[in-house]
Amino acid sequence: MTAEAVEAPTLRTPQGFAAAVLAWFERHGRHDLPWQHPATPYRVWVSEVMLQQTQVATVLPYFERFMARFPDVASLAAAPVDEVLALWAGLGYYARARNLHRAARELVAEHGGEFPRRREAVEALPGIGRSTAGAILSLARGERHAILDGNVKRVLARFHAVPGWPGEATVARRLWTLAERHTPHRRAAEYNQAMMDLGATVCRRRPDCGRCPLAGGCLARVTGQQAAFPGARPKRERPLRSTRMLLIRDQGRVLLLRRPPSGLWGGLWIPPECPPDADPAEWCERELGLGIVPEPPWPRFEHGFTHFRLAIEPVPARLRGGGRAMEGGDRLWYNPASGQPRGLPAPVSRLLQQLAWPG
Repeated sequence: MTAEAVEAPTLRTPQGFAAAVLAWFERHGRHDLPWQHPATPYRVWVSEVMLQQTQVATVLPYFERFMARFPDVASLAAAPVDEVLALWAGLGYYARARNLHRAARELVAEHGGEFPRRREAVEALPGIGRSTAGAILSLARGERHAILDGNVKRVLARFHAVPGWPGEATVARRLWTLAERHTPHRRAAEYNQAMMDLGATVCRRRPDCGRCPLAGGCLARVTGQQAAFPGARPKRERPLRSTRMLLIRDQGRVLLLRRPPSGLWGGLWIPPECPPDADPAEWCERELGLGIVPEPPWPRFEHGFTHFRLAIEPVPARLRGGGRAMEGGDRLWYNPASGQPRGLPAPVSRLLQQLAWPG
């Protein structure tokens, strides 16, 4: 279907809009994603959570591994959160994994391991918002619920020339109104998948308007302002924070501490963090009860988060003889060669790969 296949007046009606999107989807949409076969509420839910802030190509291998280990809600709920985080390591935004685990336990405890029928009840589960709840009930059960992920926001904001950043409440309310208006009463599951596909493959940051079934009625295209919609997030300087990670080795193992369950890298395992202005050996003796021999620090590097940048200074060190190399609870002497899965943030994983073994 070409961009001019449907006339603008027809596209400007909800029925014409949906018909054009569905016709495009039949020929050009994605029909073989792993969570579509079968499209159970559980599989759709896991995929939708993984796809938040993450592209399909990145998610695919994670989804396959996750399903192999946790094929249903019950197996996910029964697993320790450490194992869930280990399979999530590298996807980022780890609160998603913790909420996924919490929601699975809630589903088992309060709903018999099944997703509720009402959208409001699904939305009440940890980590599930309005759009994710709508996607679960629509894509898995065929029910009519609007969705509004990043791809759909982009399509609607351009088609209707909705000004402003979608993260603003007033803009979000306008986009939700449009999403509800355009969602058809029949074939809602196909329509929602089509809208996500359209935003992901055609109406991208640099749109391919020549392949878009909605181009004839798109106000952004008509005025040549595709780049103006949706509005950009207001710019603000991300502050720089600093930390020093002690890579303490002992007999082929490296010391890791578990982060608190909430906050940055919540529940994941990282090397001890020594304040940048503290002496590593003194700090380690005082805080961990371990004697270490620090080595020259490695070059600092930065890791970016949504709201700040983190400058990390790695300091390799060796455990000094007689140190109390205790472990248990939130302290672990980790042997990378053991193959034991652990939830490691991406920068920590890279650091451990650079260590010389045995140490």
